[in-house]
Amino acid sequence: MTTAGSGGSPDSSDRAAVAALLGRTPFTDFRVAVRCPHGGPAVVRNAPLALRGKPFPTRDWLACRALGEAVSRLEAAGGVRMLEEDPGMREALAAANARHQELHAGYRVAGGGDPAHVKCLHAHLAFGLGEGGSPVADWILERSGARWPETCCVERLLGDAG
Repeated sequence: MTTAGSGGSPDSSDRAAVAALLGRTPFTDFRVAVRCPHGGPAVVRNAPLALRGKPFPTRDWLACRALGEAVSRLEAAGGVRMLEEDPGMREALAAANARHQELHAGYRVAGGGDPAHVKCLHAHLAFGLGEGGSPVADWILERSGARWPETCCVERLLGDAG
């Protein structure tokens, strides 16, 4: 899967789009790390601390609903266990967890401390896409069948609301 590049600091339309995709106001400051081919925010990189000052456990958030739904189906089918038990993924998973922990500015968060366990497939895919790719993200994409939608999730969401 080719990502559509980073978007940088969010403007007011990005903030509104992310709030619509999440169904709530974000708990952290963020930047758009990856945009979908339609220009919508697909992955956001959260600040390591929430707006109230506590460590925020998810550095990269998969905002694209189409990708998220595909990954949810894989998780429901036992994808976390399959990834943890895949001997060919142990080294890549440990490296991804170590890098994920680095991005939390030294704060201890779930999913970054134990290289044998997967925090969640959504977070690993978002992280991989935000980093420009990874073997773990490739594994998730292949097994989930995740693809960019024909129409931007934000357009579909706001179109349904209007």
